[in-house]
Amino acid sequence: MNNLAEPEGATLLDSDEKEGLRFAHITTRGELDQLEQANIVEGLRWLKKQNNTDTLSVKFVCDLHKRLFGQVWKWAGTFRQLHNGLAEKNIGVDPIQIAIQLRQLLDDTRYWIAHKTYRSIELAARFHHKLVSIHAFPNGNGRHSRIMADAILTKPFRGAPIDRARIQAG
Repeated sequence: MNNLAEPEGATLLDSDEKEGLRFAHITTRGELDQLEQANIVEGLRWLKKQNNTDTLSVKFVCDLHKRLFGQVWKWAGTFRQLHNGLAEKNIGVDPIQIAIQLRQLLDDTRYWIAHKTYRSIELAARFHHKLVSIHAFPNGNGRHSRIMADAILTKPFRGAPIDRARIQAG
């Protein structure tokens, strides 16, 4: 929670938030946001070069997450784990179910595309919703799932990514 007297981004990171961070000098949310954004830009550059890649594979999902966050986080591209028999966060599916549910989502999405079950924008929205609800990674799931949804729109459908700025303004 942000204290009203603190400038935006000045909130200090706690020890849990720093777990797996590659840079010890990062201490505030604002510094972390800037570092992550620079890494995401690099990840998006990588994504644009992936012309013949199967975007609907577990490997691609993990590779993209690692490209988006791997310069910042040691665990990037690695599924959430159980620690002492317990999930580290009460978000998403049980870590034991991540790979299973992710494969099911990817298979469902292939089916939806092949059988034209949904219009492309609805398919991307359904994919995004389910992927973020699986919450496969310790962090970055919302941003990763939005970028994955855009990848589906631009790769299999050869369409344009979602213009989120226009949606928020309108």
